[in-house]
Amino acid sequence: MKLKQITIAIENSPARLFEVTRALGDAGINLRALNLVDTGLFGQLRLLVSDVPAARRILMQLQMPARVDEVVAAEIEDRPGALADVLKHLLSADIKVIYTYAFIGASAGAVMIFRFDDNDRAVQVLQQNGVKLLDAEAFGILEGGGRD
Repeated sequence: MKLKQITIAIENSPARLFEVTRALGDAGINLRALNLVDTGLFGQLRLLVSDVPAARRILMQLQMPARVDEVVAAEIEDRPGALADVLKHLLSADIKVIYTYAFIGASAGAVMIFRFDDNDRAVQVLQQNGVKLLDAEAFGILEGGGRD
């Protein structure tokens, strides 16, 4: 129930983000989710893509080392307090959220992408509490081998 997410550090310039998205698009790699966070001179670009191994190869050709992290995707109801209800279960289990980002999915709710201090325990806690988790197939993602 975990997904592989590509993370790269890119210069905070419109040209660099364009370069990454253009190269992936030209290679036929679809962006499933994207998060860019400002950290000063560089940003952390987090991507869920349709083909993780191919995307990593392209980024290496652009001299942009890419890290692959495991994240968890959860479908959250579209109602006030829904996220807090999910976080309550994680809080009770003393599982820390390292970061999260969200997007509206094709379903009736939002999709939250989480990185936890213990993804395996988080998956177990979320499943035990009836939270719907999404896998790579739900996103149309080819992940390839293990963590890099």
